[in-house]
Amino acid sequence: MASRFSSRVKIITLALWNSFATLGRRKSPTEPKRILIAHHLLLGDTLMLTPLLAKLREQYPAAEIIMATPKAIAPLYEKQPYGVKAIPFDPRDPATFQILFALRGFDLAIVPGDNRHSWLARALGAKWVIAHAADHPAYKNWAVDTLIPYPDLPATWGDMVAALMPGKPPEAYRPADWPSPAYTPFQLPNRPYCVLHVGASSPLKHWDNTKWLALAEYLSNRGYQVIWSGGKGEEKYIATIDPEQKFPSCAGQLTLPQMWHLIKNAALLVCPDTGIAHLGRLVNAPTITLFGPGSDVICGKGEFWSNSPYHAVTIEDFPCRNQQKLFRREISWVRRCGRSTKECNTPQCMHAITLPDVTNLITEILGSTQ
Repeated sequence: MASRFSSRVKIITLALWNSFATLGRRKSPTEPKRILIAHHLLLGDTLMLTPLLAKLREQYPAAEIIMATPKAIAPLYEKQPYGVKAIPFDPRDPATFQILFALRGFDLAIVPGDNRHSWLARALGAKWVIAHAADHPAYKNWAVDTLIPYPDLPATWGDMVAALMPGKPPEAYRPADWPSPAYTPFQLPNRPYCVLHVGASSPLKHWDNTKWLALAEYLSNRGYQVIWSGGKGEEKYIATIDPEQKFPSCAGQLTLPQMWHLIKNAALLVCPDTGIAHLGRLVNAPTITLFGPGSDVICGKGEFWSNSPYHAVTIEDFPCRNQQKLFRREISWVRRCGRSTKECNTPQCMHAITLPDVTNLITEILGSTQ
């Protein structure tokens, strides 16, 4: 707690100094040579920034682009997709700010999601800061030079973030644009396999245990090796799904680069609306995402991933998926649910997704026989 407080004080002090020192002299750059993307988002939201990376590189092919990235996610960017340098950053770790501070001096900064990181951008000497409008509390917006409203029509988060920059949308994603990260070798199955990543950020995104096991048996009967997957600490959850350990589990055992390679070589990935779903899209693996509380519109393919073998399963217009906030902004077309387990003890929106909803889609993707 003390380290986070000291980091915030340093960032705010530097941001205020830089703001007053450049008052009346700041202007939007036409050809920025150094660009910063300042955020501290979760895995899925970070990977959904890819359209922005692509657009920046297309518009400014010679620019140096640096992105502050959560430490656990940074290894995925090791080979600098779109020429972007991902610098590990954690607001609780002052040492990571010092690394960024050594790189200070940016012509342009883009702040996706939480506008509090506009203060980080200004502390790092950004001459012009762009972010979405209407973040709360209002102080988050004070260090932003250009505030762009969210669109009036439905769009994916990735396309919305890319639209922070003027100009035409980026070219559609090509897997070759993102080189595979280095990883510690591990044993992959010796026959075609499917990954069932059952973990999620909230229990309200969990599908029924019996349906997961039935899906695993369905895929096994089709001749596929089934692998359970989950994050650290989710091993016990998988044990409740498959108490007899009919199928192997890699939960909590793999790094993100290893997960990249596991999913890339899979015949299919099935998972809830979680960061791993977006990893599946990056590696171009056939992916089925189960949406309960989340929005299949905001997290969908959009324009950028229009060629991806990515599929969403959801129950349209589920009654309690009725909240209209995204990153603390009230947006008229948004339909999602951010309720906690105290407010909702049973995820009816997930329970409403049936096994045939998923297996019928699998038949379309993989064919009627193995």
